[in-house]
Amino acid sequence: MKHTRIVRSIAIAILCAVYFGGLFAPFLTNYSYETQFRELPNAAPSSLHLLGTDGLGRDLFARMVYGTRVSLFLAPAAALISTAIATLLGCLAGFAGGWREKAILSAGDLSLSLPLLLVLLALRAVLPLNISPVISVVATFVLLGVLGWPASLRIVWGAARNLRDADFVLLAQASGCTKWRLLTRHVAPNLRPVMFAQFWISIPLFVLTEATLSMLGLGVMEPMASWGNLLKGLEDFSAVRANPWSVTPLALLVVVVISFQLILPQREEIA
Repeated sequence: MKHTRIVRSIAIAILCAVYFGGLFAPFLTNYSYETQFRELPNAAPSSLHLLGTDGLGRDLFARMVYGTRVSLFLAPAAALISTAIATLLGCLAGFAGGWREKAILSAGDLSLSLPLLLVLLALRAVLPLNISPVISVVATFVLLGVLGWPASLRIVWGAARNLRDADFVLLAQASGCTKWRLLTRHVAPNLRPVMFAQFWISIPLFVLTEATLSMLGLGVMEPMASWGNLLKGLEDFSAVRANPWSVTPLALLVVVVISFQLILPQREEIA
């Protein structure tokens, strides 16, 4: 138990450091994520450019800290959307029963049968490729949030169904409590541990999904920085050999995802 607490504390410290690094990015670097030094493409690390530059002469450290803002600040927003949808539909299915329950669960199973990444690629490909970077960021994470709920649906549904015959629920129904008030005031608060666990699980999933989309050129658009389009630069193996520090965003992504998993609540804490 003590070892687990130490590991969690280290993971929390890492995530806090990364989040604060993204939040205070302007104070950590003197350059913008889009500033180009055309005379220094693929430059090695130096006192002016801590991680060197990319093929367009942009400071890699600046792009990494600004990319942290996109990847780690909007992924929780997408996770919040997906968790809210899963909670709403899961509670409705758990308490409505009958054909409504079957319809909601069937819709969730149908969505799960379709690979999320392929669906995102298809929907994102419908949008023009020359949209502004801001719109590309919003579109990417809204799609993640709206399409990511099926993974949590059955877990929330099972927890809500277990509460259907609880004493406090029967008492609320006997006192004339409406279904909407019952769900929002009595059921949802008792589902908070489950909701938090699903929310926390979704964050690294959405971070990785955004990175994959951006690597394929269908996520966050240039010149805005994100971990995904930073990883896209690793396709140039000659540039990576010339500047091994260019793999730092990949190492940071791996460390962050592992940290999220280490902080994840255990089953006995969720129950």
